[in-house]
Formats: sequence, C-alpha cells, structure tokens
Amino acid sequence: MKEGCTPRKMSHFSGEDEALIQSMLRQLLQSVKEKISGAPSAECAEEILLHLEETDEKFHNYEFVKYLRHYIKSCLGSVIEGETENCTSAQSQEGGPGYDTLVQHVTKKTRETKEYKEMMYSLKNVMAVVVESLISKFEEDQMKNKEIQRKTQQEQHSGHFTDNCSDSDSSFNQSYTFMNQEQLQLIADRLDPSQPKEVRREAMHTLCSAPPSDVLNCESWTTLRKTLMVSLEDPDSIFTEKILRFYAKMFSSSPINMTREVYTSLAKHSELYFLSGENQIPSFSSGVDITNPDIVRLLKKVRLLNEYQKEAPSFWIRHPEKYMEEIVESTLSLLSVTQEQSQITSQKCLDPVYFLALIDVKAVWFKKWMHAYYSRTVVLRLLEKKYKSLIVASVQQCLYYFESCGSNVGESPIMGIGVQQQQHSSNKQKTFYTGQELQYIYFIHSVCLLGRLLMYTHGRKLFPIKLKNRKEWISLTDLVVLFTRIIYSSCAKETQVAHSGTYSPAGLVIEVLRMLCDRKECASECLYTSAVIDALLHPVYSLLNGKQVNVNCDETTLINIADILARIASIERGLSLLLYGETINPSGDSVIGAHMIAQFTKKLLSEDIAVLSESEMLPVLKGAFIFVCRQMYNTCEGLHVLIPYGLHESIAESWKKTSLLSERIPTPIAGAASVSSSSQESQNVMKWEESLLDNLLNFAATPRGLLLLQQTGAMNECVTYMFSRFTKKLQVSRCEKFGYGVMVTQVAATSPGTAALQSSGFIKALTTELWSVLECGRDDVRVIQPRSTPVDPIDRSCQKSFLALVNMLSSYPAVCELISNQDLPNKVEYSLSEVPTCIIDIIDRLIILNSEAKIHSLFNYEQSHIFGLRLLNVLCCNLDTLLLLESQYKVSEILLKAQKENVTESAAGPGDFIIDGLSVERNHILIRMNLVGGPSERILPPRALHQGSDPYPWPMFSAYPLPKCYLLEIPRKADVKQDSELSKLLASLGNSDRQAGWLENCRKQFYKTMKIKPNGISGNSLVELLEKFVLHLSESPDDSYFNTTEYNATDTNMKNESLSSLQKLGIKMTIRYGRYLNLLKDNAEHNLTQVLKHSEKFLKKQQITIKSSLRYLQGGYAGYDWFASTIFLIMSGDKERTLSFLQQFSGLHVSAFLWLPRLHVSIHLPVGIAESGIHPIYFCSAYYIEMLLKAEVPLVFSAFRMSGFTPSQICQHWLTQCFWNYLDWTEICHYIATCILLGPDYQIYMCVSVFKHLQQDILQHTQAQDLQVFLKEEALLDFHVSNYLEYMDSLEQTYRAMILQDMKSIRLQST
Repeated sequence: MKEGCTPRKMSHFSGEDEALIQSMLRQLLQSVKEKISGAPSAECAEEILLHLEETDEKFHNYEFVKYLRHYIKSCLGSVIEGETENCTSAQSQEGGPGYDTLVQHVTKKTRETKEYKEMMYSLKNVMAVVVESLISKFEEDQMKNKEIQRKTQQEQHSGHFTDNCSDSDSSFNQSYTFMNQEQLQLIADRLDPSQPKEVRREAMHTLCSAPPSDVLNCESWTTLRKTLMVSLEDPDSIFTEKILRFYAKMFSSSPINMTREVYTSLAKHSELYFLSGENQIPSFSSGVDITNPDIVRLLKKVRLLNEYQKEAPSFWIRHPEKYMEEIVESTLSLLSVTQEQSQITSQKCLDPVYFLALIDVKAVWFKKWMHAYYSRTVVLRLLEKKYKSLIVASVQQCLYYFESCGSNVGESPIMGIGVQQQQHSSNKQKTFYTGQELQYIYFIHSVCLLGRLLMYTHGRKLFPIKLKNRKEWISLTDLVVLFTRIIYSSCAKETQVAHSGTYSPAGLVIEVLRMLCDRKECASECLYTSAVIDALLHPVYSLLNGKQVNVNCDETTLINIADILARIASIERGLSLLLYGETINPSGDSVIGAHMIAQFTKKLLSEDIAVLSESEMLPVLKGAFIFVCRQMYNTCEGLHVLIPYGLHESIAESWKKTSLLSERIPTPIAGAASVSSSSQESQNVMKWEESLLDNLLNFAATPRGLLLLQQTGAMNECVTYMFSRFTKKLQVSRCEKFGYGVMVTQVAATSPGTAALQSSGFIKALTTELWSVLECGRDDVRVIQPRSTPVDPIDRSCQKSFLALVNMLSSYPAVCELISNQDLPNKVEYSLSEVPTCIIDIIDRLIILNSEAKIHSLFNYEQSHIFGLRLLNVLCCNLDTLLLLESQYKVSEILLKAQKENVTESAAGPGDFIIDGLSVERNHILIRMNLVGGPSERILPPRALHQGSDPYPWPMFSAYPLPKCYLLEIPRKADVKQDSELSKLLASLGNSDRQAGWLENCRKQFYKTMKIKPNGISGNSLVELLEKFVLHLSESPDDSYFNTTEYNATDTNMKNESLSSLQKLGIKMTIRYGRYLNLLKDNAEHNLTQVLKHSEKFLKKQQITIKSSLRYLQGGYAGYDWFASTIFLIMSGDKERTLSFLQQFSGLHVSAFLWLPRLHVSIHLPVGIAESGIHPIYFCSAYYIEMLLKAEVPLVFSAFRMSGFTPSQICQHWLTQCFWNYLDWTEICHYIATCILLGPDYQIYMCVSVFKHLQQDILQHTQAQDLQVFLKEEALLDFHVSNYLEYMDSLEQTYRAMILQDMKSIRLQST
C-alpha cells in the first residue's frame, strides 16, 4: 500500500482521510460500473456489490479494499491475537473441537469488544459523509446533462412523440437517476391534474428515469399512485402513454413485492373506469373499433394487465402468498364488473371481460394461474367465496351461444363472423369487431376457462351454479352436456368454415372433452353419466333413424365424437357405462350406448347411411367408430354385449373387399400424369386395409374373440400384421397401455394361432433374438465393457426371451403344432455361426444335448444348457407336453444318461455324482417327470444349493425307480361310516319315484355335505354318488344334452385297435399314480388300456372327418384322456363301471367341459368350430374365467395384463389335466363331483376361486417377473374346494343365468 494511503489508528478520520476514501470509492465504482448498470433494480445492484468478492477476481487489488483491510488490522489486530491465544490454550487442555469452531468463537468475542464498536462507529460516520458527497456531485452532473439534452430536443423537434418506446428505453436501459424523497414528492405534486400540460409531461419523463425501487419505496408513493390512477384518464394520449410505459418498466424490472402495487393500481383504475358511468364504453350494437383512440388506450391497459397475468406465475411462488393473493383478487374483482342490464341486449355496454377476451381469446392467463397448486388454491377459494359470478357469466355465455344457434338458424352469430372474415381476408389488419363477434370471442374465452376449471377437484366443487332468469341449477353434467351439444349445433358447420381449427367451437369443446377423458377423476365426475353419453350419441341416433333435424353434423364432427367415445370406452368405468348404463349389472339388459354404436358401425361398414355414403372421409369415419367398438370387444364383457352384431364378419368382409381393390389398383407408370393421384389412392387403400386388419386383430385379445377371428379366415394376415408392428416396437393403440404380449400369448393358446405365428416369422424372430442374447452377445460392448458373469440360472438379459418362450409354449395345442411328429436334426457337426430358427432347433441345441457336437457348438455351455433345462422343466408341467416330448425324444433316458456320466472317477467302483448346476437341474426334472401328485403327495427337491458341509442333501440317481425319499406316505384310510347328510343324499338318488325338485334337493344335500364333512365324499361313497346322479340325469330327456349312439363293442373287437405311444406313456403314468394312492390292483394297466380304446372308438362315431393342415387335428385327439383316467381311478380300476359311467356321462352337458376328447372334431359342434381345433373349454370356460376375474379379483387380472400372460392359458392347462399335479387326489375328486352335481359353470367358479386363493402370491411374482413360471411349476398349496364352495355359490347367484345359457349354446343347432 502507498505511504499516503495508510489509515490512522484513531476513532475519527480527518478531512484528508475523507477525501482519500472518496477517491478510492469512486475508483471502485468506476471499475464495477458495467456490472451495476446491467442490474434490473437497485436491490439487484446491492446484491452484486455484496457478493463482489465471489464474482470479481480483482477484488483484493482495489485500493479501497486494501485500505479497509489495513484499517481493520490496525484497530483489531491485537484483540484478535489475544482471543485466539486464549481459545487455543483452552482447547489444548480440554481436547476441544476443530478450526471452524475456533474461528466462530474468536469472531464472536471480537465483535463484543469495545474496540470493534468504536471502529464500526467511525467507519459508518466517515462513509456517510463520503457517500453524501458523491451523490451531490452525481446530481450536479445529471442536472447539467439534462439541460443539454433538453436544449438538443427542442432544436430537433417540438414535443413530438412516436408510438415506440425510445424515450423511456434510453433512460431505463442506460442509466438511473437516483432521487431522494423530496424530489419524488415534488414529482408527485407536478403530476397533479391542475398543473400545466408541459409541467406534467416533464415530471412524468423524470419519473420514468428514476429507479423503480426508489419510486415504490418512497413515502409519497401512495400519493403518487393515486395521482397516476387519476392521470390515466387524462385526454392527453401522449401523457397517458408515458404513464403506461412507466407501468411497463415497473413490471419488467421490479420484484413482485413492488410490481403488485403497480398491477393492483392499474387493475383498480380499470375497474373504476368501467364503474364510473362517465366514460364512453362501447355497446354490443356499436361494436368495437380498435382505431378509436379511447379504445386503443383501454386495450393497451388491458393488454398490459394480461401480459403481467401471464408472466407473474413464473416467479410469484418465491414470495409471500399475500402478494399473489392481492394480484388474483384485483384481477377477479375487475373481471366480475358488469354493466347495468338493459332491457335490450344490443344496448348493453361491454364488460371488462370482453376486452380481456379480445386480448387473450383462449384464456391463457387462467390456464397459467391454475397450473400450480400454489396459485390454484387461492384462485378457487376466491372464486368460491367472492367471485362466483365470473363462472356464472361464463356458463351463461356458453348457454347464450347455444341458444342463439338454435333460435336464429341462418342468422347466427357465426354467420356474422364469416362475413367479417371474408371482408378481411386480405393482409389488411382487422380493425372492427361487431357485437356478434365479441359475443363469440367471449364464448371461446368462456369455454377455455371452464374447461380448465373442470380439470381440478375444487373447480368442479363450484358446481352446481344458479343462472339468472333460470329456475333450475346447472350441474357439472348439465355443463358437459351443453358442451357436447355445441359440437353439433346448427352453427357448428358455419363456424368450422369460418374458423378452421383454432377457434372452431367444435374443436375447442373436443379439446376440453379430451382433457377430461385423460384425467381419471375428471372423467368420472364429468363424463361417466348417461346424459353425457346420450348427448354424444344424439347425432348417431338421428342418422340411424334417418333424421337430420337440428343436426348439422359433418364427418369431422362424427370422427371427433367417436374419438371421445373411444377414450371413454378405454377406461373401465366408462366401458361399464357404455355396456350396462349407470347401474352395473353384467347379467342384465344393456342400455342403448354400446348397441347404438354397434348398429351405426355396421351401417357405416355396409354404407347403408345415404347421407354419408358418398363422403370422401367415409373410410376415416368407419375406422373411428370401429375403434370405439374395438375398445369394447377387446374385453370379455364388451365382446359379450357386441357378439350378436357380428362385427367380426362385417369388418372381415370390408377387409376382403379392400384387399381385392388394392390388388386392382394399377402400378403407377413413371412420367404418367396420374402418378400422384394413383399413388395417393393406393396409399389410402393400403392404410384402410391395415386399419381393418388391426381392428380384426384386436378380437384376439379374448378367448372368444380369438375363435371369431379364426372363423373370419383372416388369422394369418392379422398375425403377420401384428408381427410387423411388433418388430417395430409400435404401440397397440393410443388407448392401450401395454404391448402385444398379452395378444401373442392369447393367440399362442390355440393350434391355428400358433401356426399363424410360425408362418408370420414371429417364432423365428423369437428364437433368433434368444440366441443372440444367450450365445452371441454384442462384440462392440464386450470390448469396451465385458459382460458380467451370470449368477442366476436365467440371466436378466435372457429373462425376457425365456418368458416369451414360456408364453408361446404354455398350451399343449401350441407345442403339438410346433413339434409333433418332427425329429430332431441331431447333426454330426454344428457350425458356430448356425443360429436356431424354430422350436425344434431350440430343443436340439439347448435341451437334448446328447452329443459332443452339440456341446462344442455352444460358447456358454453351462449357462445355455441350464436355460434349456429350465425351459424343459416348465414345459413338463403340462402333462400332455411331457408325454409328447417323452414319446418322441426319450427325454428322461437322455437326462438319466447325462446324470450317469456326471460322476467322479473312482477305481473302486461307481464314483459319486458331481453336484453342479446342471446335475441339480436334471435331478429336479427327472423327479417332476416321473412323479405325479399334489402338494402333499410328492416332494420336488429345490434347485438351489445350501450353505454348509452338505450343500445338496437330496439323493441323485441315474436309473429308475426313484429314491423313496421323494414319495410321501399315503395313509391307508379306514372305511368311514356314512354320516347322516351323505346317507340322505344317496337315499334321494336311489329313490326311483323322483318328484319335482329332486335335482335341486340333491344339489343342496351335496353342498351341505361338502361344507360339513368334505372327506366323506370319497371312495365308494363318491363312486355311488356319481353313478347314481349321472344315471338319473342320462335317463331324463330334459337333462340329456347330446344325442348319443348305441355302443356295444366288446374287448374282442378291440384286439386290432392300438394306442399311440403318447397314450401308452400316459397309461403308465396313471397306473403309477393310482398305485401310489392305493387305488389299483394288478391288472389295472390292461383295464385302463381297454377303457381308453373303447372310449376312443365310442367317440369316433360322433366325430366328423376334416381336412386340415394343422398337426393338432391329424388323426384322433392329440393329447391324453385325463378325465377318463381320473374316472378310472375314482372307480378303483373297475373297467366295466368306468365304461358304463363314461357312456352315460357323454350325453350330459357337463361332459363337454370336463371330458375334452368328447367334443374333439365332434358332430355336435358347428363345422367352423370343429375345424378350428379350438375347444369350448378355451373359447367358453376360459373366456368367462377372464370376465369374472376382472370383475371379482381385479388386482389379479391386472397382474396378468402386466406380465404378458393370460388367465386363459393357465386355466386351459389346469382344466385339461383335471388339476393333476396341482391338487391332491381328494381335491381332484371334489372338483369332478362339484362340476357334475352343481353344474358345468362351477368349473369357471373353481378357477376364479383358485386365483382368489393365490392373489398375494400372484402379485408378488408379477413384481418378480416370473408369474407364468410360478403358476405352472407350483402346486396349489392349501387350496380346498370345500373352503371356497360358499364363494362359488355367490358367483353362481350372480353369473349363472348368463354363463350357463352361453355354455348351452355351443351345440350345433338342429335345423
């Protein structure tokens, strides 16, 4: 530091010191001038100076900073050193805290000293003198500059101001004139209306140069504010323009705590302007001429308010709520102002809201205010308590618009707008708005405001409201119905022409309705009522009935209505409303909604509506209404309502016609004049064809819909289309949350669907993708970041492909279609680049690794083989699939051989089994393949190793029979005496004189017995019960469902009959299970063979001969007869009783659903269904299971949707094999007895009960992403039929009428 700059250590500064400090301070301010001048306000400039040390790297080099540092050191240096020494010695003795605490302590002590207080007193005094001197010199300089500027202006022009803001911009953007209180008071006095014009102009000009903070913080602001409000009414346009510019500068450069004063002042002035009655406010008859100076000034004020309204929400959350509340209240108070009502509407003066609507037609200000919760709560509270009239006026305006359209057809407000627009169609700016146009603009503003209001709960709570001159209250529903009617009002078409899109009433209302549809709570309160649906469907109803009275509904409007209906139908509650009305009762009669839409869609497809038949937009209109129907028929409950209309046939017929048309369109020739038109026509036809295929495909979302799709003959084309979208990862539709996973699984449940998937290339793509993630990987990723070594048996990268394969191969018809009668390649050599393309290749390369060539062809042998074994384990859960794999590929022999080879080398004899991931997997699969039984009848070893010395305590084996530890002992039950209830039941069945109601009495007795003593219904009692009940039903003409032919074949006739290898393996499996249950004798295998031969021959007499390319339909029934085997075990292996029972049982309705081979290509089914290979257990039972599951256990249904798996897949699996391996034998018997005695619909209730029982497990495994694996591999623990019989009874009470009627309709109707 320079010698002359050294501060003195004293309490007072000399004159020399003051001059030195002033010089150094001026130097500092000059250095930071650019930073300060760029600040929007004085507060911001102050903040810049306070944080200068952080932002200016030269801070410590300024002479002023050096001076201050030296002065502080000279005054407080000794004090700080003493306090530091004292504190340090105290910490060393006590082991005190760290450096930060030391600094805080010394600072605190220093600030409490006398020296510090004297220093601060001296500094404040000298700085006050220095700053006052600087300000005085600054004011002198400014006055000189101002005088020079005034003389220059007078020379150039005399008081002429243009409409740009150059005069205020210069003072605002370049410099501030700092003013004290006396100067601002002087300006306030000079602005008084009594002062001369020039004086007031000069004062206003000076005020515009002052910093906003000085103006708003001065003591005379209140007076100044009132003066400015009065001055705004001054006739001098130049003067008022200056005031508005001053306000604009305040808005742009001040924080909200200051600008709220300005805004509320301007809003209050505007409110008084409309209330005074002295101002010339235009009326509806005179219209608004925006070239009129008074109107220009008024619109500028409103525009300034509106700009601030739109900007304020971006920053008012950072300030106290009271500031924002003042702004909101002053705005609502202004907009609630209404002029005195005149008897003649045209003579009524315009309210402020009309001028705001002119500036902000779509109420953007209100949208921004309602966006954030912070401001929304205040707005809604004020609207409810004080300013509800604003909402009332908006509703009133919408109602006025609608009524004027209805009463003044041909002279509507819209016609006036159209004329005005034609007059101003050139580039010339519009300068005049008629009363009708203003009414329409306010209507648009009202629609946007009300639409935004309805989005929020408390906004909807403002309804109902009471309108003037109306007795009834307007509810939410009334308002939405009003909006809906506006869409197709008599003005709509003219407005659509006059306002193409942006300000079209139909377009704006549709936008509001879409917003409501997309919000669940809004839609529930506003849209899901019969009144709204009726209003939406009114033009549809009129067109169906050939009426066009008061309906000017063009194709675009109908398309928009269809879009709203589709959005409603895509949500559960909206769908129920369309299907059943406001009273949800699935088994009752449906209301008009869904039926009317279906009828209209059918007429559109057949082009049976004359008004629309020639329209160019007809295909788009058809597609829009088909899409509405699609939201219904892709659900079970919706399809149930729409089936009578045969929409699948109508859509398929249209697709076939369109397909033929696309083939006839000539290929465009290069250079031809019609290339563009021909190409456009071709594209339109192709889009329409794809749209029809897409809509047909969505029938496959349900089991019944999949059958309907198969019957249209478009299955292959639809699946190919689905595959093309699937590979592009396209969304199913705008209303569908999930992808094609569920639909693919549904399609893969049937043989024709699986065949279509294979021909489309879907399965090839699936296997190729699997191979790429399992064996290939991505080389470019490996170089940069090598893949982690897999820890789980199925690595996360392969999980998706694994689940996709499980979904694909879950049903036996699919597996049969893909691998039946096909040999494995078993090549001598496999190329490393050879990629599997089908399921056979996957089995050959990953599951049955029976050669060194296959093992060496794998890069990741253990991981890939474990993947294959895990897949095999899931496949073997389906007993039919297990028998097919075993009969064709001898899987168990290959696995046993692999186990035998997986031992340690030992000279003494056979070595020990090597325990690794593969041997553990094989051991588990071998036990699963060989043992049959429910959860308490067999033990399946885990596939994970334990910690400790014995990681796998379960014995391994390389030859059958299994070690006994895997079989649970079945206790031999002593003969239980029949209890009284069971005796009554059997007695009623034995009574030959059956009276009316005996069947119902038998069922009641059975129900009671099952509830009290379910274990009593077993053994001989069960046999006697079933035999007698079936015999009685078969002898009753009313209870016989199928006409059966007489069968008298003997065992001698069966000598030349043979069974397939699959059936022979099934017989061995059944005998093993029966002997384990102690139900069979020595000759049981022969007897069961005879039973199956007789039943197959008996059923063949009732089958038709079909020619099909499906492997599943080649020969007889492709699977094993699990029901006949179950009855054989129930009858304890008695061949005669089993055959007698099956013959009697085959005539009953329940046989169609319990005994699957009964209806295989049966003459009792319609030919189309028989040829499809789709069994009633799928398209009927599984269909209703999904329907009931959605209604009764919705969480489980949603879990299936999320997983990509379907309830129909697993239920088809369970029911086909009569719950073998999933329930204990007793429960299987109870399931069979329950369905026979209580009715076939109990099969459906049984599955729903199982899902209800498994709900928690299903939800957990959905989250773990292994739901399908869990359902297929795990038995149904702790499920007992008797425990859920009461629940099944409740389902019967609700659904039997609907379900049983449909189950009885499967039979071919005799003509």
